[in-house]
Amino acid sequence: MDRRLAEFQRLLDIMDELRQKCPWDKKQTNESLRTLTIEETYELADAVLEGKTDDIKKELGDIMLHLVFYAKIAEENKQFDIADVLLAINEKLIYRHPHIFGDVKVSSAREVEDNWEKIKLTEGKKKKVLGGIPKSLPATIKAYRMQDKARGVGFDWENKEQVWDKVMEEYHELQEAISLNNQQEIEKEFGDMFFALINAARLYGINPENAIELTNRKFLNRFNYLEENTIAQGKSLKSMNLEEMDKFWNEAKDQGL
Repeated sequence: MDRRLAEFQRLLDIMDELRQKCPWDKKQTNESLRTLTIEETYELADAVLEGKTDDIKKELGDIMLHLVFYAKIAEENKQFDIADVLLAINEKLIYRHPHIFGDVKVSSAREVEDNWEKIKLTEGKKKKVLGGIPKSLPATIKAYRMQDKARGVGFDWENKEQVWDKVMEEYHELQEAISLNNQQEIEKEFGDMFFALINAARLYGINPENAIELTNRKFLNRFNYLEENTIAQGKSLKSMNLEEMDKFWNEAKDQGL
């Protein structure tokens, strides 16, 4: 038997036994698993960003457990089982890849994405272009996905350089709101400028979520260096002025942190 199939069957058998015998596993529901699933997903995202192969493997296992768990609960409620889940995704992948399993011709990954979005709009009941984007997605990711989906039906700049005029327009509107000291308008204009910058990142092939996370980690590493060296000298950050802090900050930069 294929090792992959054998281990997957073993996981299914373990889940069956846990639902029968383990007090904790027996009481779990879709609702109780939801927040744990979100946590596991973020742990996988961390492992991917850190490039830790062993951690990626571990977190994938945790998420696989959750997938099997949801399917087991549904099976008990006579709704569907893991086979139905796998059948559905297999059929969807075949249907949405006509350039592999049909006669459609494509010349780039971008064309594949465009076809994917067009096919989605034809499935089942009439769907909206921006339908299917989870409401609870982080705002940066949601903005990026909305813009990318709109691009799929032709709603986009003709030339990516045009986006900078929009960024500057939003910047000037933000400055005007700040000059009027109107907090509600300032918040609105900040949102508009962030949205325009996310759009610019998309047009230049940059995932804004990844970009800001790289900056977050850079800031974290440099600030930790600043704090650790401050403590090593018997000082407190609160007692230091900005010039003294900048010394350690620039040292961290020089070390590539």
